[in-house]
Amino acid sequence: MNMNTATVSMAVTPTVLSTFLSHYLNRRPLRQRPTAHLSYDEGLHLIRSFLTFASHHTIEELQAFTSQWVPHPQWVKVDQVEIPEERLVEAAGVIQEQLGPDGIKKVGGQNWWQWRKPKSPLQAEWIEMKADYHERKKASDPGRRVMLYVHGGAYFFGSVDEHRYQMQRHARKLKARVFAPEYRLAPQFPFPCGLQDCLAAYLYLLETQDPTTIILAGDSAGGGMVMSMLIIMRDRYIPLPAGAILISPWVDLTHSFPSVSGDCPLDYIPQHGFHHKPSKAWPPLNADEYALLKEQVAKNTKLGTTKLMKQESVETKQLPQDLAQLNVGKGEDADNSSLAETGFISVNLDGKEVKLKDQIQMYTTNELLSHPLVSPVMQPSLGGLPPLLIMTGGGEILRDEQIYLAHKCANPSKYPPPDSAMDDVAREQLNRYKPTDVQLQVWDDLCHVAPTLSFTRPAKYMYRSVAQFGAWALARAQKTEIDILDDDSISVISSSSSVYSSDAGTANREAREEVQSGEGPKAEVGKAGDPLPPFKNHMIRQRVSRHGIITPLAAPSELPGCTMDRNDIGVVKETPVRRWLETRSQWDKRFGSVRAKIHKRRLKEMAAGYVGFDGEIPPPAALASRRKPGEDLKEKKKTKSMGLALWSLWGSKHDEATVHREHGVDKPGVKYATTEEGEGARSPSDIKLQEDGAADKEVTRKRSRSKTKTVRDESQVAEDDGAHEDTPISVLMAIRQEKSRQADQPPSAGSNMLKPDYVPDTGVTGKRPTVCGIAVPFSLDKEAETASMITLTSALDQPSRAASPTPLNPQTRAMASTSAAVVAAITDKAKDEVIDPEAVKKAGSTTTNSARASIVVYSDEIDNLWNAKAPSMATTPFTENGDAKGVYATAPTTPLVTIDGAPPATERPPLESFVSAQEDLPTKK
Repeated sequence: MNMNTATVSMAVTPTVLSTFLSHYLNRRPLRQRPTAHLSYDEGLHLIRSFLTFASHHTIEELQAFTSQWVPHPQWVKVDQVEIPEERLVEAAGVIQEQLGPDGIKKVGGQNWWQWRKPKSPLQAEWIEMKADYHERKKASDPGRRVMLYVHGGAYFFGSVDEHRYQMQRHARKLKARVFAPEYRLAPQFPFPCGLQDCLAAYLYLLETQDPTTIILAGDSAGGGMVMSMLIIMRDRYIPLPAGAILISPWVDLTHSFPSVSGDCPLDYIPQHGFHHKPSKAWPPLNADEYALLKEQVAKNTKLGTTKLMKQESVETKQLPQDLAQLNVGKGEDADNSSLAETGFISVNLDGKEVKLKDQIQMYTTNELLSHPLVSPVMQPSLGGLPPLLIMTGGGEILRDEQIYLAHKCANPSKYPPPDSAMDDVAREQLNRYKPTDVQLQVWDDLCHVAPTLSFTRPAKYMYRSVAQFGAWALARAQKTEIDILDDDSISVISSSSSVYSSDAGTANREAREEVQSGEGPKAEVGKAGDPLPPFKNHMIRQRVSRHGIITPLAAPSELPGCTMDRNDIGVVKETPVRRWLETRSQWDKRFGSVRAKIHKRRLKEMAAGYVGFDGEIPPPAALASRRKPGEDLKEKKKTKSMGLALWSLWGSKHDEATVHREHGVDKPGVKYATTEEGEGARSPSDIKLQEDGAADKEVTRKRSRSKTKTVRDESQVAEDDGAHEDTPISVLMAIRQEKSRQADQPPSAGSNMLKPDYVPDTGVTGKRPTVCGIAVPFSLDKEAETASMITLTSALDQPSRAASPTPLNPQTRAMASTSAAVVAAITDKAKDEVIDPEAVKKAGSTTTNSARASIVVYSDEIDNLWNAKAPSMATTPFTENGDAKGVYATAPTTPLVTIDGAPPATERPPLESFVSAQEDLPTKK
């Protein structure tokens, strides 16, 4: 039975129905889990059922199904581009430098992985909102927000078409262009084929984009690929992007962390690994099978009478004395000619050494599973990288390696590689690179790559976090401010589908209870435009609930991923291997005859001969090692997938509704006729329907009022002083004292501050100078553009007082921000000029009505100025018949305000009378 929309639907429909019934029959156990939402419960079981169904089909069938053409919504603009050959060659050269001679030998050569199918160039897609595209073109903006997204799929399935519904939401929320390469997939194109393609895509972007305008993103295997890309860029001095977003990254292919060995009922990834029906692509020959076929070919055995004897895929013997010799990879009698064979993995099972001969991961051979570019957790240092957002699901099987990855990035010296990997190069890297700034979010009980379920409430919060971090990273790298849509009212996180609308009230109630209960600081997941929390010891460590409530993450000492022995990292563990072997045994029994046919076919192909690579020996699974002369390997034309189209439509429903609401926000208002106005022209029922429609539109307008927020770097990343979470207090105090001493010293003779052309640094606005990193409230050699940039000077004789230390309350802030406009409204003369405060002092008691324009009261005096119950020491102008007779006096009385001879006011004017528009600011003639 082929794998298509019809067969997949038949396979998953029972799961959908049973989940629907069990959800309402057994709701109590699900209450405190993400599965309390029906949409999440359905999505989780649907993906799990799909992967189970796919495992009974060949890898080629799964790849073909997930790479079918999926139409995109009409409000999304998609453009396909082709990466030029020059960038692929450049990427190959960079990877060869990174691998070095020893690494090139391990992968089997330096040319085979650059081979591609005929007429199959590297293609990529630009994904952008059409509205953003037209706005950008109208402003002649080439685009300063680009996300290079690497899709996941365990390195062997998935496509840009399948993931586009996720990428378009990232593009919409970040107001960015997403660039997604269609990289080659394993096992036909194993490591480092896909890495070359993704690196070439980044080098292609650098032709037209400044690196500060690019952020990288990837999920699952794509997240691991992004980490390897960043490491190569760092080591090969390629300009690094503004930041990177890793969603459930797969960074340890050895499965050595504790969570892989535990039970994860809230995840959909098979705990026994990926198994598929045997085919030409998978599984590859192990060493025994390869040797048997080679022997039979050498003896010219008659192919019709050949009987392929099934070799044992597992060999068991007593454990060696030195357990460190386990997981060495190759047999004792291996020579250089056997690089094309799958090496074994040794593991301790029931007190015996078990040699697993079959290749267990499709991305690469067993020998390379612990290679630092395959499993980035094995890198000597993960410092020196741009800011990272690492999002992991608390219920997923890979969570421990992701948590370890984040802490290793932020504190490389505390998490060095195993002793076996420590050499001079590793030590040099540990000392060379400074810590990487990381925001780590562990989402309670969520599954692997939860944004895949984009229609669920928890996933919507995750998209918010991605946009918030991405906007901050771009603004920080570009040292500027960027505007981003404040879609809090437009993109309301609510249950918009009737399928799960019944859960909305319960979810909102539980969210409120979550905030009110418990101890410790709590916050909500931010949106694009909200300020990012400051990094502490190069980390923002957050635990996030399914309702988006943030609490502090447990200390590293309480996290299993951070407390395991570093010598155990990269060592294959007993439980994952045992599960893999049990499932493999079941597949061998079920598909034994199919595998025998595949092996006999390979025997014939080997007898006929393969097209080689000048002494190179590609891995056995690589298509490059199994090319027959004259074989047609061209890619087949894609066909439309109804199943994936429906899945994409479900995932895009929230975005479509949001786009429609956004488009209706800025349209001019429409006046609807009342019953009296329309009487005689239309029926009363027609008018009533119009009134109801107008009311609905008014509600929508109020809820969907579109605004933008300005994103800037607010110094979340502290200056690196070499301190980390383990630095003793005495050392920290010494560092701070030294900084204070240096700050108090006068400028040196060669300092730029003593030069006549010295100009103070300006902040991200480019308008206001900064002193010790604090922006001052005035501009240099430039007219003030906003009320906040006008210097507020008190008429009191306090030249040494720069600003009141008393914090502003809301009323004070409102008055202070509109003081210039209020004074301008007092007199006609003040509308045209602002009087110099010094002139007021010289005028003494003859101060005129216009002098009041310079009166500004400090924040600690304003509270008393309008306080009618308590006496005030505020300065108050005396008035007599509407004319000022004296300038100031100090009196413990309720202040009076007169305007052009009007009776004194005993109450503060309402805020509505304050004018704050920029065009009403007084200007000096």
